[in-house]
Amino acid sequence: MNTTEQLAREVLDALSGGEIERAGPLVAEDFTDHGAPPWAPQGRVGYLQILGFLSTVLRLRYELHEVVAAGDMVAIRATAHGVHNSGHLGFPATGRPYAMPVMHMYRQDNGVLAEHWGVRDELSALWQVGALPVPEPIAFDPAR
Repeated sequence: MNTTEQLAREVLDALSGGEIERAGPLVAEDFTDHGAPPWAPQGRVGYLQILGFLSTVLRLRYELHEVVAAGDMVAIRATAHGVHNSGHLGFPATGRPYAMPVMHMYRQDNGVLAEHWGVRDELSALWQVGALPVPEPIAFDPAR
């Protein structure tokens, strides 16, 4: 396991365990979170605020499936398990649990995480919690 993978695993473990303060020393002061909402603050302080929201409000925890690390980069495929306790996506909170497929990529620089990119299947989470109706299946004609 290289340094980047170890740092990323420690951040996700801190989030899953509700110990956000453990993540502080693992990320750069000028940390850039490319996966954050546009209104979210950047830097270490902003990232820790986001992690705190994910942990305390959405009760998020990660189930890691694959981790691929090379050099200063690491990619993680995981499932984020949480509870829809916020209307931050424009839908009233339902209090229902969800399991959302996610991908994370981190870049490390000088022994700390410097950047993060995240891709989340928020649509499937909204279907699971009943915030949006699940569409009816469409007929599929392989001859077309």
